[in-house]
Amino acid sequence: MSKKNLIIIGTAVVVLIISYSLFGSNSDEDSPITTEVIKGKFINEVIISGEAQSTSSKKINGPINARRFNIYQLKIQDLVAEGTVVKKGGYIGKLDASEVNGKINDAMLSLESAQSKYTQEQLDTTLTLKQERNAIKDLLFNIEDDRLELKSSIYEAPTIIKKLEINIEKNERDLKEKKEDYSIKKRKAVAKMVQVGTEVSKIKKQIDELTALQKEFTIYSEDAGMVTYVKDWNGVKKKVGSTISPWEPAIASLPDLTKMESKTYSNEVDIRKIKKGLPVKIGFDAFPEIELTGEVTDVANVGENKRGSDIKLFQVLIKLNETNDNIRPGMTTSNRILTEEVEDVLMVPLEAIFTKDSISYTYVKSGYSIQKKEVKLGLSNNEAVIIEKGLKENETVYLSKPEGLEEKSITLLDN
Repeated sequence: MSKKNLIIIGTAVVVLIISYSLFGSNSDEDSPITTEVIKGKFINEVIISGEAQSTSSKKINGPINARRFNIYQLKIQDLVAEGTVVKKGGYIGKLDASEVNGKINDAMLSLESAQSKYTQEQLDTTLTLKQERNAIKDLLFNIEDDRLELKSSIYEAPTIIKKLEINIEKNERDLKEKKEDYSIKKRKAVAKMVQVGTEVSKIKKQIDELTALQKEFTIYSEDAGMVTYVKDWNGVKKKVGSTISPWEPAIASLPDLTKMESKTYSNEVDIRKIKKGLPVKIGFDAFPEIELTGEVTDVANVGENKRGSDIKLFQVLIKLNETNDNIRPGMTTSNRILTEEVEDVLMVPLEAIFTKDSISYTYVKSGYSIQKKEVKLGLSNNEAVIIEKGLKENETVYLSKPEGLEEKSITLLDN
């Protein structure tokens, strides 16, 4: 091809482009948009976002016996980052032990006081019983001395002998009473020592229990897994600075990543379409390339108000049929719940349907003319509607009202 011919062809193309830009685009802008009636599978889906969570997880608890020592609020002092993979026995976090440390110090002071009291009681008892034993020995010595004197006084006057006998009898009676007193005082001293000793043992046991409790303030994992934070009663995740209580002792959890579900909430309109057993396709915002299948396992019968909103929402749980190593609890999910599916039906976009006096109709291209035809509608979704009667496959319909046809009569369906 010669250079001259190439120039001619190029010039012609440029002219056509300029002509189209000047005249053709205005014509397209003024022309109503049309589409064809198609036949195929109608799908109705409810699309709602949710949050991935494990259906089975093991709670990692702080000390559960703290309330025995009147400790009810435990502040989280340290906590590993959420998503940390730990081995069995791995470090999880630490609680503020200042309160239990204070109780240990108080118990140590009480123990010192109790031990001092025990020692004092022991000395007092030893001294008292020693005095009693010495008094008994003295009486025994006096009785023996009187008996010897009586034996050597056989030639003394009867009054003297009688006096010695009375003295011996009196000392023997005193000895008997002294022995009884000693027995009573000894039992009393033993009881007192047991009481004081029990107090010492009690405080020692308390210190041992508090020391064991103190060790529980450093928390380790009982199993291997990935750490996830638990939520408080108000839905806020517990973290450093949060508190736990003996009634809600969980500081974190180890979810079973092989058993996952998506927790989501539906509005009052869509909840009517959602039933148990419906199939779901689940996507993940963090990994757009991943799509898993699932199934609706639970639909709440009672709505609830989410924080900061007066709108009633209904909880829906969706079980994941498959697992993926990239999926983690807390990830945002996009759930497409298939509520209806119909094969081989005629469909048009919602924009092609117009209404007048409760009659649904559409603008249909018929050769060089346009008809307004009544249609019978079936199920619809956010994009299309099923045509049960009034149109045929591949017919051309308008997505906006053509100008000048507002007063044109509607061709009604045959009853």
